[in-house]
Amino acid sequence: MSLAATVSKNVIALATSLHGIGPLIQNGTFRKRVAEIEPPWHPPRGFSLVPMEMPDFSMELLLHQNEFFPNNSLEYLKTDDSNMPEDRAGKEDTAERLLTENREVVLQLHGGGYIGKMKNAYRDFAVLYARMPGERAVLSVDYRVAPEDPYPAALEDAYAAYQWLLEMGCRGSQIIVAGDSAGGGLALALCLYLKDKGEPLPKKLVLMSPWTDLAATGDSYETNFEKDPLFGNTTDSMIYSNAYYGENDPKTPYISPLYGNYEGFPPMLFQVGGSEMLLSDSARAAKKAKAAGCEVQLTIYDEMFHVFQLGMKKMKESREAWKEIEEFLTI
Repeated sequence: MSLAATVSKNVIALATSLHGIGPLIQNGTFRKRVAEIEPPWHPPRGFSLVPMEMPDFSMELLLHQNEFFPNNSLEYLKTDDSNMPEDRAGKEDTAERLLTENREVVLQLHGGGYIGKMKNAYRDFAVLYARMPGERAVLSVDYRVAPEDPYPAALEDAYAAYQWLLEMGCRGSQIIVAGDSAGGGLALALCLYLKDKGEPLPKKLVLMSPWTDLAATGDSYETNFEKDPLFGNTTDSMIYSNAYYGENDPKTPYISPLYGNYEGFPPMLFQVGGSEMLLSDSARAAKKAKAAGCEVQLTIYDEMFHVFQLGMKKMKESREAWKEIEEFLTI
């Protein structure tokens, strides 16, 4: 394990052990508050960020600047044509300006235990996806969360975002669904939902430490109980909470996609840390997908913690993980 990763892991372990803030970090309260007080985020040079309000949630579309909007006029790209110049109105034209014929788009579903909202780290994730070969657009979904909006709100919003892309003219073969933690589980649940409805499936799935078993039945919930710096040493962490699924059976496939049928799913990349309690969530889901005939890559990063990819370019292991994602998407 690199020095940067060791320091990061120790800092997480120290923070979660502190009497005042530790429980707030582990049960998700701190994560929820951080998203509310973060400073405004501005896209780096060469990119434009288009915020969009849907009926129940919001989305953000990250685009390579000047590619679709040569005059930097982004105001009229909304969920309808009301603000669009008359000579450019119409769904077909909107789709042409959003994506070229074969351009891919990443539909990003953030983590946060289904209780945390979108935060700036995922906007940085979007930039990393967009900078990979292929210059993809990235649509990040700030879906509704519990306890205010429990299941099935997050799934409904993810589905609505996917439908929006299809309505804009994207094909399923152009869409990559990516998510971490709860967002990774939601990506799998969305794919199950699309399959059950007979709708086009995405091209690929990128799954970082996906939370696939909210019933918490995997071996690593026990074997990594003392190793996990974020969720370990307590049963009061968010991974044992029923805030999202409430009175529903946690083994419902749309809640815990581990219990779903993966037959016909697109290629999947699973990345997970060897020290995290959710290790078995990835390992078991990947095994089940392989048994269903799916193309699956599972990489277990030794000693790594939950969603270590948040280290982005600062940790060797994070750089390796993002390089693996890039290779997976460009195959």
